[in-house]
Amino acid sequence: MISVENLFVEFSATPLYDHVSFVINDRDRIALVGKNGAGKSTLLKILCGIQQPTGGTVAIPNTTTVGYLPQVMKLQDDTTVRDETRKAFAETIRMGRKLEEMQREMAERTDYETEDYMALVERFTALHERYLMMGGEQYEAVMERTLQGLGFVRSDLDRPTSEFSGGWRMRIELAKILLQKPDVLLLDEPTNHLDIESIQWLEQYLAQAPCAVVLVSHDRAFINNVTNRTIEIVCGRIEDYKVKYDEYVVLRKERREQQIRAYENQQKEIADTKAFIERFRYQATKAIQVQQRMRQLEKIVPIHIDEVDNSALRLKFPPCLRSGDYPVICDEVEKSYDHLVFQHVNLIIKRGEKVAFVGKNGEGKSTLVKCIMNQIPYGGTLKVGHNIQIGYFAQNQAQMLDDELTVFQTIDNVARGEVRLRINDILGAFMFGGEAAEKKVKFLSGGERSRLAMIRLLLEPVNFLILDEPTNHLDMQSKDVLKDAIKAFDGTAVIVSHDREFLDGLVEKVYEFGGGKVREYLGGIYDWIRSHENLAQAAMSQPSQPAQAMTAKQGRDKTKDETGRTNDAQTAGRSKADPKGDAQPLTAEVMNYAERKERQRQASRLQKQIKESEDRIARLETELQRLNTLLCDPANAADMKLVNDYTAQQADLDKEMERWELLSEKYEEVKI
Repeated sequence: MISVENLFVEFSATPLYDHVSFVINDRDRIALVGKNGAGKSTLLKILCGIQQPTGGTVAIPNTTTVGYLPQVMKLQDDTTVRDETRKAFAETIRMGRKLEEMQREMAERTDYETEDYMALVERFTALHERYLMMGGEQYEAVMERTLQGLGFVRSDLDRPTSEFSGGWRMRIELAKILLQKPDVLLLDEPTNHLDIESIQWLEQYLAQAPCAVVLVSHDRAFINNVTNRTIEIVCGRIEDYKVKYDEYVVLRKERREQQIRAYENQQKEIADTKAFIERFRYQATKAIQVQQRMRQLEKIVPIHIDEVDNSALRLKFPPCLRSGDYPVICDEVEKSYDHLVFQHVNLIIKRGEKVAFVGKNGEGKSTLVKCIMNQIPYGGTLKVGHNIQIGYFAQNQAQMLDDELTVFQTIDNVARGEVRLRINDILGAFMFGGEAAEKKVKFLSGGERSRLAMIRLLLEPVNFLILDEPTNHLDMQSKDVLKDAIKAFDGTAVIVSHDREFLDGLVEKVYEFGGGKVREYLGGIYDWIRSHENLAQAAMSQPSQPAQAMTAKQGRDKTKDETGRTNDAQTAGRSKADPKGDAQPLTAEVMNYAERKERQRQASRLQKQIKESEDRIARLETELQRLNTLLCDPANAADMKLVNDYTAQQADLDKEMERWELLSEKYEEVKI
C-alpha cells in the first residue's frame, strides 16, 4: 500500500534516518516507537506528504487515501460541532446535491423516449448506486454515532465549537478523519485528549476498520489492544517486529543482549588485532601479516548498541512525616458554577491508600482536587486530616518553574542527601540526559517543562500526592519509573488519569465522576471497567427473572446507591469538623463507613461462594440424572459400580445443599 525506499532525513547535518526502507501493507496495525526525538512524528509527516525527506522515495498509489491526525493542529471556531464534522462528508454531500439536480431535471423533462433522456437516467442510476455505496443516506446517523463514541452527547452537536476546549475540538478533528474512511490512518498521540470510555471505543473502531493504521502513542494498553506490528526507530535506522508491543519489548531485550555480546566480541577482536600490529610493526619478517591485519581493521564495521536502557532506575520519595489516619473526609460536598458539577459527595480516603479519579472530561475530577487544595469555595464539609503535606501536580505546575535556572539547577535545588549523587541518572530517565541537563528552563517545550515539574515533585518530602494527568508528556519508560515510585510511596495518593496501564496495579480504589455524582468502586482500574461494563449491559437489558432483579440490586449495593450517598446512619453520625482542624478520635462516621465496607467485602465473597455452590449442585444433579437413567435399564440392575457411584453422588449433593443453605444464611446476615 505504501512503500518507503532508502529514506534519508537530516537536520543541521545530523542524520535522523539513514537509508530506511519498509512497507505498509493493507490492514497493518503498526505502533511506531522510539525515544523522544527519534523522529516518530517526522516520519508520520513524511508519510502523509506534509514534509519532504532529504533523500529516498515514499511511493503511495494514486487511489490510496491517507488520513493524518497530528498532535497539534489549527482548529476552526466559526461553526457548530455538527456542521464542522459534516465537512468529512463533503464529497457525499456534493454527490447528493448532484442527484437532486438530476432528479429535478428528469421530473421537468418530457422527452422520455430520446437517447439523451435515457443517458441521463443511466447517469443518475450509476451515481445513485455509488451514493448508496458511500452511505449517503445514513451519513448523519454514522456521524452522530462516531461523535457519541468520542464522548459528545446529542445536545453538544448544535453548540458552537468555540465553546469547547482544545482537547474536545481535537476530538472533532479525529471524528472527521475517521468518518472520511481513508485507506491509511496516521495517528499521532490520539489518546491524549480522550477519557477511558472514548479510548475503548476508538480501540474497537480501529480493530474493525478496513484500513492500515500507523500510530504513535505512549498509552501501552491502547497500542497493545490495537496493533499487530511494531516499528522501532533507533540509532537512525528501523527495526521491524511483526508482533504487538508487549512481545516487542521481550524481543528487543533479547536483541540488545545479543548486540552487547557481539559488541564485546568485536572489541576483543579489535584489541587483539591492534596488539598484534603494535607488537610486530617493526619486524620485517611480519610486515605482510601486519599489513593484512591493518586492512582487516579498516574493514571492520562497528557494532552499535541501542540506547542505554535505564528502565532499572528506581526513584524513592524522601522520608516524610506520618499523616493522620484519614487525610480526606468529604461530607455532602457540592460544587456549582453556572451548572451543577457534583453534589452529595461522601467519601473517605484513608492513610496509605492509592485512589484514582476517573470519568469523562468536565465531570468534576479536577474541581474536587481544587476543593481538597482549598483553592475554590464549595458547599458541604471537607476535612483535610492532621499533619498533611500535599504534593500537587497540575497542568499549570510547569509554569511555576524559574525560567533562568538550568534543568540541572532546578533539580539540584530540591534534591537532598544521596539523591544529589544520582541527579544525572534521574534526569536521563526523564529524557534530560547529556546536554539537555544544561538547557535553561525558558527554552524548554511545554512537555519538557511538565516532565521537569514532575521530577521536582518526586524529590519533595510530602505525605499526600495529588497528580492531575501526570502521564500526558511522559514516554513509557518514564511512566514506569513514576509508577514504581508511587507504588513504593508510604503516603497517600490521588491520581486523576485516563491511562489504564499506568493505573493498573497502582490503585486499589476508584472514584467515578459523572452526572453530578461521585461513585466509589473497590478494586483496581480494570475491576472498575468490568463493573462499569456490567452495569451498562444490565441497563440495556430488561430484567425478566427475580434473580436478575436481585443481581441488579447487588450491583447497586456495591456502588453505594443512586445518589452516591452512604447510609443514613453513617451520614447522621458525621461531625462537621473544621476543614483544617487537627485529627479527631475515631468517629461514628468512620466506624460506620469501615463496617459498611467490610460487610460489602464479606457479601461479595459469599455471593461468589454461593454461585460456585449452585454451579456444583447443578453438575451433581445432572450426573445423578444420568446415573439414574442407566440404573433404570434392566441390563445395569446388577452393576454395583453404578450403584456405588449413585450413592456417592447423592451424598455429595446432600452435603453441597447444606453448604449452600449455610452460605445463604450468612449472606442474608451481612448484606446491606
